[in-house]
Amino acid sequence: MSWSISQTKGVTLRLTFILFVLVFAGCLFGIWTRPVGLLASVWPANALMLGMLLRVPKIATPLGWLAGAMAFLLADLLTGSELFIALILNAANLFSIATAYFILSRLSVDLLRLRHPVAMLYILLGAACGGVSAGLVGSLANPYFFDGNMLNGFTFWWITEVVNYVAILPIFLSASWSQVSLYYPNRWGNRSYDWLPALAVVVSCMAMLLIGGPGAVAFPVLALLWCALVYSVFCTAILTLLCSVLALLSLSASSYHLIFSGVDDAALFSIRLGASVVAVAPIMLAIVIRNRNELMEKLRHLSNHDALTGAASRASFLIEATRSVEERQYPHAVMMIDLDHFKLINDQYGHAAGDKALKDTTSQIKTCLRPKDLIGRMGGEEFAVLLVNCHPADAVIVAQRICSAVASQPVALPGGVSLQVTTSIGLSFAERGEPVSLERLLADADAALYQSKGAGRNRVTCSTSDTCRASSQPG
Repeated sequence: MSWSISQTKGVTLRLTFILFVLVFAGCLFGIWTRPVGLLASVWPANALMLGMLLRVPKIATPLGWLAGAMAFLLADLLTGSELFIALILNAANLFSIATAYFILSRLSVDLLRLRHPVAMLYILLGAACGGVSAGLVGSLANPYFFDGNMLNGFTFWWITEVVNYVAILPIFLSASWSQVSLYYPNRWGNRSYDWLPALAVVVSCMAMLLIGGPGAVAFPVLALLWCALVYSVFCTAILTLLCSVLALLSLSASSYHLIFSGVDDAALFSIRLGASVVAVAPIMLAIVIRNRNELMEKLRHLSNHDALTGAASRASFLIEATRSVEERQYPHAVMMIDLDHFKLINDQYGHAAGDKALKDTTSQIKTCLRPKDLIGRMGGEEFAVLLVNCHPADAVIVAQRICSAVASQPVALPGGVSLQVTTSIGLSFAERGEPVSLERLLADADAALYQSKGAGRNRVTCSTSDTCRASSQPG
C-alpha cells in the first residue's frame, strides 16, 4: 500500500513539474511577442495552466497553484521585469485563472471533454469571466505602469484573456492521448484529398497577411469550417489556434498601423475579439460532425452485430464470409457450433440464464480465434465461424480448443449456481483449388454438427477429412 501511495505521489509531482514547464514556456513566448513598453497580445501561459488544471484534476492542489505562480514570476524576473511589477501582473494572471477554473471545473466530464457543441459556449463564458477578473486588475495597473487609461486597460486585458482561453483550451480538452490525429475513420493518407482543407487554411492565412484590413481575420473561417468537416476536434482546434495566433501576431507587429491604416484602438480591440469568436464556430462544427460520425458508427455496429453476444449478425457474417471465400484465400475452414441442451437451460434456469450462457460461450469462442477469423450468430444458440487461411489439421485443433474451453468454464449464475455448458461442433473445409461456395461449406459443416450431436455431443466432427474424424473427441 505504501509503495502505491508513493508511486501516486511521484506521478503527481511529475505532472506538477510539467505544469511548471508549460507555464514557464508560455510566459517566455508571450514575453517574446510583447511590443516594447506594452503588454503581450499573445499570452498563452494562463490558458496552458488552466488547461492542465482542468484536464489533470490531481494537480489542482496548493502545490500545483504554487508551481504555476513560481513559473509566472520566474519568467518575468529572468527577462528583466521589476519584482513589484511582476507581482502585480502575475497576481492578475492567477486571479484570471482562478475565476475561469471556478466556473469550468464545475462542468460535467462530457462538457469538459467537448462531447457536446454547447461546451464551447461554456468555455466562452469561463473565458469571459476570467477576462473580467484580469481586466479589473488591468484597469488599475494600466494607468500606473503603462501610462494608459483605465478603460483601455480593462478592455485590452479582458480581450487578450478571452482570445487566449478560447483558442488554446479546446486543444487541451479535446486531446486524446491514444489518438490525437484525425477522427478515426479518416487518417492522414487514407484519402488523397485529406490535405486540401489544411492547404486552404494556409492559403487563407497568407491572404490575411497580404491583403490586410480589419476583415482579414475572417479570411480563414471557411477553410476552418472545411477542416471541421474532415478532421477531428483536436486537429481543428490546432489549426484554429494557429490562425488566431497568426492574426494576433500580425496585429502586435510594429508595422500593424501600416497594415490597418486608420484603425483606432477600439477597432483593434474588436479585431482581437473577432479572432477569438472565429475560433468558436469551427470547433463547434467539428464536435457536431464527430458526434454524428460516432452515432453512425454505433448504428452501423448494431446493424452488423448481434446485440446480445457481440458476434456478427447472420446477414453480416454471410456477406463478409462470402467475400473472403470468393477472394480465394485458401484454405478455409468453416465451423457450425451449437450449445448442447440449450432448451433445457432456458426451461430450468430461465431465459436470463440462457442469455448469460450465450454471452459467456461467445467470449470463450473468441479467445480461441485470430483477429482475422469471423464469428457470427446464425440464430438461437447456433454460431458459425470462418477460419481464414487455415489448414484442416489446424482447424481441428482450434475446434477442439473451443470445445474444451467452453466445457472447462462453467457459467456463473446469480445465487452461486454454476451452470455446465458444452458445445457440439461441425467442421468443413475448402482447400486450395476447390471451387466451393460458402453455402456449401455451411451445409457440410451443419451436417457434421448433427453427427456430433448424434454421437453424444461435446465433440468435433468433420465433413470430409479422415484425420479430423479420427480426432473428433476434444482433448
